[in-house]
Amino acid sequence: MTELKELIKIENLEKTYITASEHLTVLRGLNLSVQSGTKVVITGESGCGKSTFLGILAGIDTPTAGSVAAGPYNLAAMDEDALAEYRSRFVGLVFQFHYLLKDFTALENVYMPAYMAGLPRTKARELAMALLSDVGLADRAGHLPSQLSGGERQRVAVARALIHNPELILADEPTGNLDPANAAMIGSLLFSMVEQYHKTLILVTHDRKLAELGDVRYEIKEGRLV
Repeated sequence: MTELKELIKIENLEKTYITASEHLTVLRGLNLSVQSGTKVVITGESGCGKSTFLGILAGIDTPTAGSVAAGPYNLAAMDEDALAEYRSRFVGLVFQFHYLLKDFTALENVYMPAYMAGLPRTKARELAMALLSDVGLADRAGHLPSQLSGGERQRVAVARALIHNPELILADEPTGNLDPANAAMIGSLLFSMVEQYHKTLILVTHDRKLAELGDVRYEIKEGRLV
């Protein structure tokens, strides 16, 4: 039996937004430990800090205080260049909106991050086709985003998140823009792909049915995970 390792360690995380009129603290004293291969779901009311928390873990936002370790990376101590490397190597992102490049095919959208990171084009295309096949879109590889349905576009986004073989998948309301049937399909697909490729998942959602798929579930209340 493979021994699980601690992939994420967050201690006393705080995030405060400062404006001319107020100091707004959305995360305070937040702690989290995640073992590799775990599928974590985080819920909470709108404005509770879910997306802020995910943004910090993605290296897109920075904490006001506390420590954030992801694998070998100490995010709080890293400059923007180091954070960019972290995002390109360690993290795969799935958002509520697919953010596909409108002038590129599904295949090109999937392989582009790996190609830009230095993988030869032929190898990147090969991996992208395998991922598109896994999400059921091999026959749509040559289609532009405008020629795909909402559910298909989000399936492409899931494949793209996996193309550079990241350790960690972060998903921010990945079914939020979809109708119930497509939401259920994308939720099931995301969890099955994470399982198939042996990834760790941290997902934030309002969707109760999606939340039930997680191994561990938390809620953000008053800036902390409970």
